[in-house]
Amino acid sequence: MIDRTDPEGAIAAAARRCSNWGRWGAGDVRGTMNFLTEARRAHAASLVRRGVSFSLAQSFDANGPQKGWRRRTNPVHTMLDTGTDAVAGVQGFPHGIGGADDVIAMPLQCSTQWDGLGHIFDHGRAWNGRPADKVVTSLGDGVTGIETVASVIAGRGVLLDVGRALGSGGELPDGFAITEEHLVATIAAQGATSAVGPGDIVLVRTGQLSRVRRDGWGDYAGGAAPGLSFTTADWLHRTEIAAIATDTWGFEVRPNEFDDAFQPLHQVAIPHIGLFLGEMWDPDALAADCAADGVYEFWLTAAPLPITGAVGSPVNPIAVK
Repeated sequence: MIDRTDPEGAIAAAARRCSNWGRWGAGDVRGTMNFLTEARRAHAASLVRRGVSFSLAQSFDANGPQKGWRRRTNPVHTMLDTGTDAVAGVQGFPHGIGGADDVIAMPLQCSTQWDGLGHIFDHGRAWNGRPADKVVTSLGDGVTGIETVASVIAGRGVLLDVGRALGSGGELPDGFAITEEHLVATIAAQGATSAVGPGDIVLVRTGQLSRVRRDGWGDYAGGAAPGLSFTTADWLHRTEIAAIATDTWGFEVRPNEFDDAFQPLHQVAIPHIGLFLGEMWDPDALAADCAADGVYEFWLTAAPLPITGAVGSPVNPIAVK
């Protein structure tokens, strides 16, 4: 049971139970990605049977969900060279060649993305117990920057379609807290291919993205949402998964389960478990295919952009069945 009046105590207790500090040595920078071993990656590659592939990314454009909270905006895409310039003959190239070029400006966490290990701190401590001010400065994350895992986020993906298993019309209502019992029930309903184990990259579908596609963005970015309950911290630790992603803005249930709290599960999962969190993923097409063929495991590659020192990164995850 959660004592809604004591987030500080609950976070501290969960941090003690679920800490992976020192598990891979004092110098570790990859956290739970250490569970995604070469042998597990090789096994995951054998899951490809049909060769059908699914992008799990939302669009990166001006029509996205961001509303300016914490200075997060939707991407701004600007053309530097265009076909208009080429036809006008103003590009200065010889023998009739022309081209187009462009630039994009955006927060790294404005659409489908990974939270890196330098994204969240607990009482001034970052992953593995390091002082946060020794990890992330104005120059970026000099220790656990997202580039440190750019080559390893590829392995067995597993979809837990909680929205389809437990929701109405394939969707969970905002504020629905997904507990360990809900996750276990979904695995049981889906069958053996959705069993979760060490090194897996888990994708939890709540159905919220389906709903906002139909009804409009509303407060999708930062508002109420279904999501993981704070009580799943022990499951996240015990299963030894490499990463977990959802189709929601904040991964965990919102409003949060305490009277006065902000993203308490993040405060345990990232700095203490060392777990990589994905947000705003788009599992809908994949989920429909999984429901049709009854197979919920797949090869998944979800490499972040190797942006030196970044605490998060856009990603275009690709699931292949």
